[in-house]
Amino acid sequence: KVEPCRPAPLRVVLGWRRTRIMTALRIALFQPDIPGNTGTILRLAACLGLKVDIIEPAGYHITEKTLKRARIHYLASVAMTRHVNWEQFDQWRRAENRRLVLASTKAAEPYTGFSYMPDDILLFGRESAGVPDQVHDMADARIVIPMVEGQRSINVAMSAAMIAGEALRQTAL
Repeated sequence: KVEPCRPAPLRVVLGWRRTRIMTALRIALFQPDIPGNTGTILRLAACLGLKVDIIEPAGYHITEKTLKRARIHYLASVAMTRHVNWEQFDQWRRAENRRLVLASTKAAEPYTGFSYMPDDILLFGRESAGVPDQVHDMADARIVIPMVEGQRSINVAMSAAMIAGEALRQTAL
């Protein structure tokens, strides 16, 4: 009797851990407009062990009911902090001595060429308008997802997943 060759488990072949632990890396959403995108990012953060900062005011009322309506079933699993405004958030992050990395269509450095640090805050702007120039100027670094010419932008939740994935790849311990 010949036994079929069994491949090694995926985690051994690829060197991946099957489970993640909470990381110091954070995602910040500047005045989000669309509850569904916020919900998708919260789910991403819960699954990857990231914390999320929401900088208000948002374009909708941030309540458990609103987020559940956006089909968020991960609220109990995500570490989320709400900041009343940009000034409060910026004061907090400076006190924490954290670098702010802004995803922007106005940036020049591709997100895959940037060197992330484990305690970076990845900032994403409003779906409708990005971030104001004042916020743009206060970022420690600005990165862009290169796109085909003529396209406006990638969905904020997709952008957060792409950039957080690269940051985690680079900073995984």
